[in-house]
Amino acid sequence: MSVLKQTPSQTIGPFFAYGLCPEQYNFDLKSLFTPVLAERHAAGEPITIEGRVYDGSGQAVDDAVIEMLQADAAGEYARSLEGIAASGFKGFARVGTGADPQSRFVVETIKPGALGPASAPHIEVIVMMRGMLLHAYTRIYFEDDAAAHAQDAVLAAVPPERRGTLIARRLPYAGRTAYQFDIHLQGPHETVFFDV
Repeated sequence: MSVLKQTPSQTIGPFFAYGLCPEQYNFDLKSLFTPVLAERHAAGEPITIEGRVYDGSGQAVDDAVIEMLQADAAGEYARSLEGIAASGFKGFARVGTGADPQSRFVVETIKPGALGPASAPHIEVIVMMRGMLLHAYTRIYFEDDAAAHAQDAVLAAVPPERRGTLIARRLPYAGRTAYQFDIHLQGPHETVFFDV
């Protein structure tokens, strides 16, 4: 008797913007998720994360979809619709790079708290785009949490010379806290991706 093996995921087709981020692309449908992980009144330090997804030749990808999941400022994930409505903290965002004239993803959130003593503040990231058969999973850490990085079990598993690909750099914007996190799919600056 032959054993059937797992088949690869289907590549994301040209419909993904319509289905996953319709409001961002000006379609007349409501998006289930937006580029806002936390409303401005949510407890914690408001931050903006911006970046681009680069292909192997160093070109910005204008048809990627980024999903982000994070804990709130106290290190807790959103647990209920009632809690989200009361706190303004959604904890999940979805954004397409094709909706921005510079092919960026821009996400509004709050600085996450650590999940525990063996975890630095971070955001989970999923990258999808046309032609990718499997989603790519990575994390965003913040450069101003260097002391906590030494305690993070996941970051410790990454070779020291590659850890910098997971660190968001603080931008010198006046009046707001913003970070830049670029995702490189291939090449000499390839972002660390995790086998989840």
